[in-house]
Amino acid sequence: MRPEPAIESLRAQIEKIEGRTLRAKSVLPFGIAEVDSRLPGGGLALGALHEVAGGGYGAVDGAAAALFAGGVAARTKGKVLWCITRPDLFAPALAQAGLPPDRVIYVEAGDDKALLACMEEGLRHGGLGAVVGEVARLSMTASRRLQLAAEGAGTIGIALRRWRRQTEAADFGQPTAAMTRWRVSVLPSAPLPVPGVGRHRWLVELIRARAGESADFELEACDDTGCLALPAELVHRPASAEGWRRGASA
Repeated sequence: MRPEPAIESLRAQIEKIEGRTLRAKSVLPFGIAEVDSRLPGGGLALGALHEVAGGGYGAVDGAAAALFAGGVAARTKGKVLWCITRPDLFAPALAQAGLPPDRVIYVEAGDDKALLACMEEGLRHGGLGAVVGEVARLSMTASRRLQLAAEGAGTIGIALRRWRRQTEAADFGQPTAAMTRWRVSVLPSAPLPVPGVGRHRWLVELIRARAGESADFELEACDDTGCLALPAELVHRPASAEGWRRGASA
């Protein structure tokens, strides 16, 4: 349903007060109607900051979150700046998610503060397809700077939340200026009729979407083009039978 004119006018006034330029907002759709329908504009907003984290504290869910971020970045155009504080990213896995090494510029920063500065500079550059930063803590002030930098240049920013200690994970629940917040957990692969391992599956939780809805999705992991997919047995199943939890937008 289209918002009332009074509501649209109020939104425009708020954007003007906050100093944001009024322009048509581009989005990067996932190409899955069940997911895109939960997002304002029908996809991930370009020129915005998004948060992604693993569903648990272990390396497996953390790797799935990194591949999810890599798949998003793979579907943008241009080079991708990937900022890290430790050299443990597995480039061949990113390539399998659609992001080959020749598209990625890696920057190793000494700590989160330096990493956030690198992210901000990358977003302000304006010539990149995406900027990804692996960061443990993200304050409202830091996220607001990244959001403004992304808005100004029209580049998508992804804060990939990674923690060295379990106590740092509590920071993920704190408010930030990110447009969306995602959590990715590994699920068992579908059995195959022959020996082997089927396409990986994830539980992808849209925890927060500004002006959108929260929801859970069972999806097949990124293919070599960065695209996710709805499992075949769920394609024709009514949404009410899939057990997705929907909530009011935050």
